[in-house]
Amino acid sequence: MIDFRYHLVSIVAIFLALAVGIVLGTTLLQGPAVKSIEEVTAGLTASNDELRAQIDTLRGREAGNDQFIISATADLVAGDLAGQRVLLVETPGSSNAVREASEQVLDQAGAEISGRVALSEKFFDPKTKGVLDGLVNQLKPVNMVFPATATSWDRAAALLAAALVTTDQAQGGTPNPATADVLSTFEAGGLLTTEGDPVKRATLAVMFAPERAYEGENAETQAGAIVSVADGLDVGGQGAVLAGMADAAASPGDAISAVRDEGEVSKRVSTVDTADMPVGRVAIVYSLREQMSGRAGQYGVGKGASAPVPAVTSATPSPTTTSGS
Repeated sequence: MIDFRYHLVSIVAIFLALAVGIVLGTTLLQGPAVKSIEEVTAGLTASNDELRAQIDTLRGREAGNDQFIISATADLVAGDLAGQRVLLVETPGSSNAVREASEQVLDQAGAEISGRVALSEKFFDPKTKGVLDGLVNQLKPVNMVFPATATSWDRAAALLAAALVTTDQAQGGTPNPATADVLSTFEAGGLLTTEGDPVKRATLAVMFAPERAYEGENAETQAGAIVSVADGLDVGGQGAVLAGMADAAASPGDAISAVRDEGEVSKRVSTVDTADMPVGRVAIVYSLREQMSGRAGQYGVGKGASAPVPAVTSATPSPTTTSGS
């Protein structure tokens, strides 16, 4: 007959066996297990050290390249934009440091900055596009007609472009009397702020994209609104460049990617995705010069870029020498 003592002895025997197995297992396997772990750890440490050394080398090379470009920038861009007025347009989330560095290089290229326009979050908010539509309808000249497919931002961009830029070099530096109240009314409506005297129209425009791509359900719409403004400035003036930083994911909310993905717009508007680098600032100047000749391109290191910088060409064709001269 099985009694309580039998059960107790059985349970004790089971736990005793487990204890002995654990002791024997850890004792016998301790050496190989620890050795294996030590070997893996040593390998990972060596690999990590090697990667760190590679990163340090790449950083050193990058710093050297940047320093060379910085020291040579004045010579690289000298006179490229002489006689041109350039408008700077900021978007919510764009970098002040990038804009300031780009402005310095534009000055080295001989350009005159007409002023700055900072578009607000309200300007790009789909929830307030009714306000945008109302102001455009109120302020647009009688002879300004929009395509039936134009979005709210297409219409606003066309109106702003008429007030800010011109295709006529002789009209640069002069206000457009037909759009005299546009900037002040948009500013009163919280859609933008200005600095300098942008109402005295520019011939070229540089627009700065947000540092980070838009996110959320309206991301693609907001990026598309930036495309509309850049395209409007390009059509209204002698050329426009959208500058910013490369988005590794090339997400739908990234404005530069949105331009590059828009077939017709990418034929007109140039982009530079290395505006945070010295070479990118040179690329902005070269892109504007290329725009003046009627061409556009996508430059940098991100998806959709065709080259780091535009091809270096003469600003004007060299005179042809004939045998009789």
